[in-house]
Amino acid sequence: MYDIVSEETYQDGKIIIKEGSSGDWVYVIRSGSVEISKTIKGKKFVIELLHQGEVFGELGFLGGIKRTATAMAVGETTVGVIDREFLDEEFNKLYSDFRAILRAVVERFRKMINRTSEFSSRQEIRIIETLSLKYRDKKTFIDAYTGDINSGGLYIKTDNPLEQGEQFLLKLQLPGISDSLEIKCEVAWARENAEKTYDSPPGMGIKFIEMTRKNNQMLKQYLKDITKGKEVK
Repeated sequence: MYDIVSEETYQDGKIIIKEGSSGDWVYVIRSGSVEISKTIKGKKFVIELLHQGEVFGELGFLGGIKRTATAMAVGETTVGVIDREFLDEEFNKLYSDFRAILRAVVERFRKMINRTSEFSSRQEIRIIETLSLKYRDKKTFIDAYTGDINSGGLYIKTDNPLEQGEQFLLKLQLPGISDSLEIKCEVAWARENAEKTYDSPPGMGIKFIEMTRKNNQMLKQYLKDITKGKEVK
């Protein structure tokens, strides 16, 4: 079924693919099983268990992206490495538009995985609250509003989100407080305008990286005061 160039055997618990590593080899399981998992804030989450005949590592090949998950042998496992020349040849036979669609699907799937990981790592509920804020991009401060917030991060409604991983300074205005809270932040995920749906508008999920102790206390007190009767998620 597949053109196999080599076989590799792994003992129980050995890592075949490491999350975050580079590589675009595609594997098929010849015997044994492979556990696919993702690590979120130091905790391992098992995504699925693959068995004989199933393929993994295809996202790295199709999208040219870093490994999105870890693949680990369960029991003694033998995998076949699929011939890259064969894959390249077959992939290049596709119409260019179709290749572009496949790559777009892979990129969207990657963003979905990262977004799901961010949601899974939340330790606090988020409060639906609209607050005014300013954040600095590469040129100037931009006025915006929150969609939801907790003491660890917030969601910013914007048609022009920054790129995932980008760090910036945010100025958050709390009601009744004259000075805005200055917070160093990082973009955890971004939803472009082209990806929006009826109930998922464009914007970006932000995690707080650094703020003063005073600002942290003021934010927590504000959230505590408004929690009662507020919609949360």
